[in-house]
Amino acid sequence: MAVNAPAIIKAKKPQAGKAARHEGLVFWICVAPWIVGFILFQLGPMLASLVISFTKWDILSAPEAVGLRNYVFMFTRDPDFWQALKVTFTFSIFSIPLQILVGLFLAVLLNEATKGISIFRTIFYLPSVVASVAAAVLWTWIFNPVYGPINGFLGLFGIKGPEWLLDPKFALSALIIMSVWGIGGQMLIFYAGLKGIPKSLYEAAEIDGAGTVARFFKVTLPMLSGTLFFNFVTSLIGSFQTFDSAYIIGTARAGTIGAPEKSTLFYMLYAFDSAIKQQKMGYASALGWVLFIIIMILTLITLRTQSLWVYNEADKK
Repeated sequence: MAVNAPAIIKAKKPQAGKAARHEGLVFWICVAPWIVGFILFQLGPMLASLVISFTKWDILSAPEAVGLRNYVFMFTRDPDFWQALKVTFTFSIFSIPLQILVGLFLAVLLNEATKGISIFRTIFYLPSVVASVAAAVLWTWIFNPVYGPINGFLGLFGIKGPEWLLDPKFALSALIIMSVWGIGGQMLIFYAGLKGIPKSLYEAAEIDGAGTVARFFKVTLPMLSGTLFFNFVTSLIGSFQTFDSAYIIGTARAGTIGAPEKSTLFYMLYAFDSAIKQQKMGYASALGWVLFIIIMILTLITLRTQSLWVYNEADKK
């Protein structure tokens, strides 16, 4: 009996189409909660804050449209805005390389270790999951100029330690040192990247006479450049949103914003103070959008320069 192939194909098409529609329906049902949550709790508030940034609003009364007045005041007549930018940029410039270097160093140590890897990995990662408020309180004690362990250690060598959090010259430096406390996540990412480097590359380099240092710079860093890039971008975004440590160590302890003498006046801290304490919701929203634009520009610049410092084997062929 002859088989009519076109007829069989036509009979299967409706079933295939029904299965595809069913699969598509299941997909949208699964992602619908995320889409609704994103619109209600992220996209919606973002667009609302953009509208509010063009108003004068103290929460208690109706918003008053002021056009670009908030932005003009920010750039021309608000010294605290420029101080907040200065503090945040300074913190980012020093804390990001420090976090990456320490995280990479610990990852290399773990990669070279043969015993107790799980124990040390837990020890190094544990501080990053400690509550930020508890960590800030702990570091307040560590930096105490009278009975803190840092100044106590310096006193063993006859060195009088600084007042750290009480001195505007050292307060920001103390927060930069404190930022190393939470590098556990970066360390694990570097550790995973190191485990993905083929051992044959190290063996070939060793045969060519490369020593430990040469293998690190010629093999490890190029193969780890993608991981390094990822950690740099996430650290860049996170550093510009620093808030908890600055609030607990500076503002909450001393009772004034950015204490001492606004040396720890981070951008997010200033936006928070403008919104909550001063009830300038319009101005705080404008501050938030300026920060968003700054982070977006810096991130785009980093992404555009990726090819200059991220090794891509496909580009080398």
